[in-house]
Amino acid sequence: MLSGKVLIIDDEASLRHTLARILQNAGSEVTTAASGKEALALIAKQEFDLVYLDVRMPDMNGVAVLKTIHAGNPDLSVVLFTAQPDVHSAVEALRLGAKDYLVKPIQPDTLLERTNALLFAQAKERRKRRLQQQIEDLQTKLDNIEAEEPTAELSIPLSRSDERYLRLGPFRLDLHARRVTIGETTTNLPPTSFDYLLVLARHTPDVVDYQTLVAEAQGYQADPREAQELAKWHVHHIRQALESDPHSPQYLINVRGKGYRFVAD
Repeated sequence: MLSGKVLIIDDEASLRHTLARILQNAGSEVTTAASGKEALALIAKQEFDLVYLDVRMPDMNGVAVLKTIHAGNPDLSVVLFTAQPDVHSAVEALRLGAKDYLVKPIQPDTLLERTNALLFAQAKERRKRRLQQQIEDLQTKLDNIEAEEPTAELSIPLSRSDERYLRLGPFRLDLHARRVTIGETTTNLPPTSFDYLLVLARHTPDVVDYQTLVAEAQGYQADPREAQELAKWHVHHIRQALESDPHSPQYLINVRGKGYRFVAD
């Protein structure tokens, strides 16, 4: 099971200790609290990956504790413990952002399975956020480089230096003004996104893999995962500008796991 920091909130001492021992034996770092107020004090002082919370407690009910937790920690995963008569409260908690609820008595296998799934999801989201931030930071750096060197913003060579327009089907790419026209409609793209479109247009109808696309459009050698995310970012902008339905594109086609191709006819 994935390791993580888990907080168990329940006023029943024997249940707290049993569940804590099960999760600790599986590799998690477990903290327990006997009341909502005690738990909120712990959450204010340290970070947790997952919270298990009893619906019925003497000082604060679980729904009130959930609201307070999510007011300050909206991304913290919370799972409710409930007895059968309190299922209505647990369902209400789901509407307020709880991830799930478990009905007492809680089976060890169910607890371990749910914990592992939620910790995996948390770790995946953290990786996605880190990667997205890295991509945004990288794009900012690349944009700054382009701004410093305006004469070198087009990294792919033209077949003839005096050729201004590239025509494909209904598309006309103006390589000087860096605009694209579809029929009678002219659209301005961000400079880097225009370069991505130009690379795809020059390779049409072939598939351009992610790394080639980034290298030719931006002059940057990216690893496969980074290249895929950068290409996805710019293709999104191009689709928003050119496709009548960006969610069902007819011109910029994704070839899953490989790259993109431009279909102009």
